[in-house]
Amino acid sequence: MEITTPRGAALVDVDEAERPRFLLVLTHGSAGGVDAPDLLAVRDAAMDRGATVARVTQPFRRAGARAPGSPARQDEAWLAVITELTGRYPGLPLVQGGRSNGARVACRTAKAAGADAVVALAFPLHPPGKPERSRADELRGAGVDVLVVNGDRDPFGVPDAADAARLVVLPGEGHDLKKDPAKAGEVVADWLAARY
Repeated sequence: MEITTPRGAALVDVDEAERPRFLLVLTHGSAGGVDAPDLLAVRDAAMDRGATVARVTQPFRRAGARAPGSPARQDEAWLAVITELTGRYPGLPLVQGGRSNGARVACRTAKAAGADAVVALAFPLHPPGKPERSRADELRGAGVDVLVVNGDRDPFGVPDAADAARLVVLPGEGHDLKKDPAKAGEVVADWLAARY
């Protein structure tokens, strides 16, 4: 489905559970798409545990841009998508998340979206080689429980366990989490199943 936002149209792929227990809305990183291996693995594993899953291609990617633009504009578009989706699936607890830049968006907007929790895949703690430019405040500022799943070889760094409700570091994984995406899916689905 297409959802109009103040920043252009977003494309949303929805996979509905037969008897949904929660709504999981996921998005991509800056240069990626919603068919990234880890996002698909999370979708599959979460659906097995009762999630209706929406994967959102943000307006900047639909327009062909590789850079997301300002956080304020990206967050504005994201909140428009979330408003539409929660209206279509009323009564379901909302979990939002994404990989890399998408994880940042999910953390920044969690309170405004009314999210119950956030799933942050490959949270980019800092630009590669620039640990002094930490983005840990986005994790700490989410205002809801955040699950972070990162690889131990991620050049964007690994957040501190104290900055999230749960941190899982997958050995041998880089920023793309594609060595064993099913493991990332399992971790997320188990954490969500314990909550819903």
